[in-house]
Amino acid sequence: MVSPQVPETPPVHPFHPVGPFSTPWGPTGVQGQQGARRLLTAAEAAKLLGVCRDTVYRMCDRGELPHVRFANFLGVPLEDLEAFIARKRR
Repeated sequence: MVSPQVPETPPVHPFHPVGPFSTPWGPTGVQGQQGARRLLTAAEAAKLLGVCRDTVYRMCDRGELPHVRFANFLGVPLEDLEAFIARKRR
């Protein structure tokens, strides 16, 4: 009887995020470097503002809220969101 050979470690999917920008335990911490600007997602910004996500998109489209776009990603720098809130206080 021939027993099937079982690999010692499971194969890694070719798109598994293990490479120069990540580790098996998550990102390398590029986002956490000192001086780096934290980008909030539209949903995170909406939660802090107390509005819906679509309102954040509209505010960005109108130029009211500073933001950065990368393909489908809309990021709002935390510092800019805090400044926006401070300007709107009465």
